[in-house]
Amino acid sequence: MKILFFGDIVGQVGRNAIKHNVEKLVKKYQVDFVIANGENATHGKGLIERHYNELLDAGVDCITLGNHYLSKDRINDYINDATNLVRPLNLLNSFGGVGSQTFLVNGITIRVTNVLGTAFMKEEVSAPYTALKELIDETKDEDSIHIVDFHAEATGEKACFGYAFDGLVSAVLGTHTHVQTNDAKILPNGTAFITDAGMCGAANGVLGFEKNSVINKTLFGSTNRFDLDTNDTEMINAVILEVDEISKKCLEIFPIKIIGDK
Repeated sequence: MKILFFGDIVGQVGRNAIKHNVEKLVKKYQVDFVIANGENATHGKGLIERHYNELLDAGVDCITLGNHYLSKDRINDYINDATNLVRPLNLLNSFGGVGSQTFLVNGITIRVTNVLGTAFMKEEVSAPYTALKELIDETKDEDSIHIVDFHAEATGEKACFGYAFDGLVSAVLGTHTHVQTNDAKILPNGTAFITDAGMCGAANGVLGFEKNSVINKTLFGSTNRFDLDTNDTEMINAVILEVDEISKKCLEIFPIKIIGDK
């Protein structure tokens, strides 16, 4: 089973990058299932229904979220009917949608789970380890490929999470920091891991945003919001997974980076 996982999609440039690359990548790598983190897809924060459907129409099969799951409150209007959307599993507050979802692909069940980390994160959530372990215990008879999007800030927390669930899930894929890390690997017990898959968006900005607006706020204390440069060059960050359909262990993981038309 071949799975394509896209890092955080940032704004219009990120959505366009997905639309311009999904079909080519699916064909090139003979991909069976496509997952993308869409928590920044609408103007850099959140995901409205129109953009959710836009990504599905482009060829994404499952969209995960993260700490900006409620940045556009209109998500409440559609999340309960959005069967291809996975919000964070370990939210403390009552919220619609699901934190884990299954998909049947060529007779094989694929489970996708979204979990929020706690280190340097403002959101109040239950312990990520406990939330995922309880889910695994509840679904232990399912026999599914299990892909976990661990949306977290700290690299150390992500590494700990990967090793803690090595052999219990098929992959732990980090998102949130928007910078693709150079550590994609198969852990000793067959779980694929990368600290961060990166992001899909503007190649010449800062974390997908127009660079001067980020510089002014980060370095010089501006109170203005980050801007998006809709004319910037498109960039894709993603990983390809090959998962054994019998053991559900990952056989291979490798990163993809595409800038412009390359």
